[in-house]
Amino acid sequence: MFLTDKNIIVLSELDSTNNYAKQLLAQKATQGTVVLAHYQHSGRGQVGNSWESERGKNLLFSLILKPDFLIAAQQFYISKIVSLAMVKVLSQYLKGVKIKWPNDIYVGEQKIAGMLIENWVKGNNLESSVVGVGLNVNQEKFLSDAPNPVSLKQLLNEEQDITAILKEFLLQMDEYLHILNRGLFDEIDEAYCKNLFRNSGWHRYKKGATEFEAKITGIGSFGQLRLEKRDGTLSEFMFKEVEFVL
Repeated sequence: MFLTDKNIIVLSELDSTNNYAKQLLAQKATQGTVVLAHYQHSGRGQVGNSWESERGKNLLFSLILKPDFLIAAQQFYISKIVSLAMVKVLSQYLKGVKIKWPNDIYVGEQKIAGMLIENWVKGNNLESSVVGVGLNVNQEKFLSDAPNPVSLKQLLNEEQDITAILKEFLLQMDEYLHILNRGLFDEIDEAYCKNLFRNSGWHRYKKGATEFEAKITGIGSFGQLRLEKRDGTLSEFMFKEVEFVL
């Protein structure tokens, strides 16, 4: 197995699980080390966004990986398999779980989880990754200006076991790491596209101040979102270059 649930470091509070995991990585932490926090006062999302979480209510963790079998150009596969693993876990509880490109997890039109993945390259290969995950589990009220958060408890009307969800996630991640290690990239690509939020039909997007209608046609090898506009124009967008209009 690539991962087990035997090396989970549980902390009451810290600034960011990713920051703590990076310190451990600098001290030669082993693959599969997990930093789990009951509360983080500077939780981070993609490109400087913050992550709201009530103390003790949600699943906040970072996972250390050492996927040195991947070349640097394949690093978006880490994002793909983390997203797929979370979809697999949450689909045991809910219907309609999707990946909002690049790696937010949605239920219907609401965000239930977000991820911050940081990769390091050595030579031509990926040396290590820190995978930070925030999953809304038992929080019932959200106070930030985030437009559409939702939690498992809000959707299921009962408390959920945070540790059990983490252990299930690690099992699913282990399976996807094996698939990746075997070089079954097409299998991962197909599953990722199949589980994308708004993966069919025409939807509204925004680039800068301009809104337009488009449909998703695929994902590029570096993770770029491929869109076709109504006039047939094909475009590719990297992270934060385009927004979904929700």
